Amino acid sequence: MRPRNVLVALTYYRPHVSGLTVYAHRLVQRLALRGHSVTVLTSRYDPRLPPRERQQNIEIVRVPVWRKVSKGVIMPLFPFWAWHFVRRTDIVNVHMPQFEAALLVGLARAFGKPAVLTYQCDLKLPVGWFNRAVDAALVPLNHAAAALASHIVASSEDYALHSPFLQRYLSKVSAIAPFVELPPPATEWQARLRERGVASPCIGFAARFAEEKGVEFLLQALSAIVEKIPDVRVVFTGAYKDTVGEQAYWERLQPLIAQHRERLIFLDLLPDEAMPSFYGLCDVLVLTSLNSTEAFGMVQVEAMLCGTPVVATDLPGVREAVRRTGMGEIVPPRDPVALAEAIVRVLRNRPFYVRPREEIEAVFSADRSVREYEELFEHLLSSKGRMAGGLSGTRQRQEGSDEFPG
Repeated sequence: MRPRNVLVALTYYRPHVSGLTVYAHRLVQRLALRGHSVTVLTSRYDPRLPPRERQQNIEIVRVPVWRKVSKGVIMPLFPFWAWHFVRRTDIVNVHMPQFEAALLVGLARAFGKPAVLTYQCDLKLPVGWFNRAVDAALVPLNHAAAALASHIVASSEDYALHSPFLQRYLSKVSAIAPFVELPPPATEWQARLRERGVASPCIGFAARFAEEKGVEFLLQALSAIVEKIPDVRVVFTGAYKDTVGEQAYWERLQPLIAQHRERLIFLDLLPDEAMPSFYGLCDVLVLTSLNSTEAFGMVQVEAMLCGTPVVATDLPGVREAVRRTGMGEIVPPRDPVALAEAIVRVLRNRPFYVRPREEIEAVFSADRSVREYEELFEHLLSSKGRMAGGLSGTRQRQEGSDEFPG
């Protein structure tokens, strides 16, 4: 694919850390390394961030934020910046969920530019009348974006085929695995983490504290785990006290945290170079996600690449890593009893679950994922934005069956 101008739009971008921002950041970096000029259009959610930033052939443009609303932001100037950059680019890549998705795709359509939605996950806001009103407004906008988009990318067929939202658009949905990559191990971090108390037997949890992550079920399972493995501890990395929109959830967790305080280690958000050491020191990594706001869970594959097995919940997309590698256990969501049993099984039989790094890399390849994006972009550009083939045939083949391709 010859070098192109690519506009990538999303609400939050680095230094904000979430699965969505990590995915987008890795895609942007990979496209830039392959010679494309990439503009990232995002929010200036923190006024301390520069409004514009250039990193070789990547330009980051941060639009001023007027007000934060639930987990999103209001940017009155966003339509102007969107119009300015959409008309100058070759292709538009919009990462959902995003309030402005319909506007971006509509502008792309008006300027004759292909628009690819990367549908990272469903949006489920915390309970409350205000969030219900926001959700009611967003649903038709999201469907408008999907209907107008040239193509939609999902993280897996499993997730797409089970998503009530994506099922309506399977004729233009394809699956591209997320970009899973790790920096080289930084040996000094292993010693620093050991000083913080990270030592075997250790359960790792790598995510921000948010209601949909299901942290309480790991805490509820801990008493049963301790009965079988008395010296076990749980190590958390990720934002916990100050997660956007999750302060009430953090407060609700306090009784469970107090109950197990001596076994819990909170590392806050670790830098990328520390993560290989973190995964390597954990005996098992746990994902307790509860719903479709988690579409994959890239930390699973990162842990597997470091030789650490995983216990993950049985959710579309989330179960893909364990299903395709065999490196762990899958448990029902919201079931602390099953979770405890699975964690104990892995801790007691860890060598049984470990696979060679080469096997994991053969299944999940960042190079292959970026090539698939390039092929999709080139197809849409050469066909002037007409839809590429999707998963609708897969849906028909799977009708009446609970099993979906991995």
